[in-house]
Amino acid sequence: MKHSFTLTITATVLFALTGTIHFAQQPQRQLTPEQQAQLQAQQEATRKDHRRMMDLLNIKELRPGANGSNPQAPNYANYDESKVKPYSPLPDPLVLKNGKKVTSAKIWWNQRRDEIVEDFDREVYGRMPKVTPKVKWEVTSATNEVKYDTPVITKQLIGHVDNSSYPQITVNIRLTLTTPANATGPVPVIMEFGFGPRPAGAPPIGAPPGAAQAGPSWQQQVLAKGWGYATLVPNSIQADNGAGLTSGIIGLVNKGQPRKPDDWGALRAWAWGASRALDYFETDKAVNARMVGLEGHSRYGKATLVAMAYEPRLAIAYVSSSGAGGAKIHRRNNYGEMVENVAAPSEYHWMAGNYLKYAGPLTPNDLPVDSHQLVALCAPRPVFISSGDKGDGWVDAKGMFLAAVGAGPVYKLLGKKDMGTTEFPPVETTLIDGDVAFRQHSGGHTPGPNWPTFLTFASRYLKGSSLSAAKPAAQLK
Repeated sequence: MKHSFTLTITATVLFALTGTIHFAQQPQRQLTPEQQAQLQAQQEATRKDHRRMMDLLNIKELRPGANGSNPQAPNYANYDESKVKPYSPLPDPLVLKNGKKVTSAKIWWNQRRDEIVEDFDREVYGRMPKVTPKVKWEVTSATNEVKYDTPVITKQLIGHVDNSSYPQITVNIRLTLTTPANATGPVPVIMEFGFGPRPAGAPPIGAPPGAAQAGPSWQQQVLAKGWGYATLVPNSIQADNGAGLTSGIIGLVNKGQPRKPDDWGALRAWAWGASRALDYFETDKAVNARMVGLEGHSRYGKATLVAMAYEPRLAIAYVSSSGAGGAKIHRRNNYGEMVENVAAPSEYHWMAGNYLKYAGPLTPNDLPVDSHQLVALCAPRPVFISSGDKGDGWVDAKGMFLAAVGAGPVYKLLGKKDMGTTEFPPVETTLIDGDVAFRQHSGGHTPGPNWPTFLTFASRYLKGSSLSAAKPAAQLK
């Protein structure tokens, strides 16, 4: 049977309805009978694969995760800082496995960084295959249009992944690129892990029903700087469920067979897709491929940080509300989302199979690495870590802040600046003077309120070509 892995409306609907967003109490759309049958089959296949991985690891049961939506539940998520339990010391990013200290950039690049990558590969995110299929990019349309009063060229692209090794699975990566038509040269581009084109004024994914876009969209703000923007569709690379692990790019490389415990999960697969988009940008004369930033929110915030850590060509990252499995310290495991949630059937596919061990026989304290080291792998390039406040407690803003703090010594070793503080700041405090940055806005689970701050931060690093019709973001309606 041939599996075509192009994004479909049904897949998008199922994702939106079954995603593990923590505000599950929001009203949900009614499934059609066909969608209900598809969902049930997907859930059953996911449960079977999750159980298979547990059996491979000789795990009889996993600890339950936190309930993020029902305050009456006995396992309701903790949002009280005074109840955070002590955890083991974070692994020192500047101490080698043999106990010797990292005292130079040379030792970091030649020894310590590789040690950290190996631990993340084996225990957390999984190993990307040494050889992956080539991708042939096709521009399916190029349209001259006006967006936000700015003349632009919008290209729709499909990345055809070579499936000659296993024709039963087809993977076509969806990418949209918009650049200013009047630029005098190649421009920086901010790429988002997203859902493809959306109607003007549509609320962000995950926003409460009926919510409207407040202020200029992120695309509008980016265009105002004379930069371009792009949207990469993760679900066109790898499905966001365990049932899909035998299809997509993971299934293609594995020739339709299930994963081994240290095989890559969806986060690494989505990051691989971002690298393939960069391959295309290097061929497009409208893009300054050395100035490409990546943004993602929630689960795509996790993927953004993973991509930034593993892909050296990315210039900057906006990591929004990434939480557990992203920037949040794994060991800080009883505030908001827990390692046990990420290891559950609804989310385990993001990670390596081996990650399940830390929700069963082991605990997060046993991990050989933690998220501050993932941020450190991005150094010396700039990273902006973002969170909301009310309605975003699930992602643990302080846990993510502590990861940024813990990465600071590596940034300093490499001649860059840390955040300048180790004290968790009040909401709306902007920490962007260093090369690793942080801000918690007063809104909910959305990247929107921090876009202006991120773009101010990014402007230190990304320089665009002149643009005759550019407008300041403050003047945009």
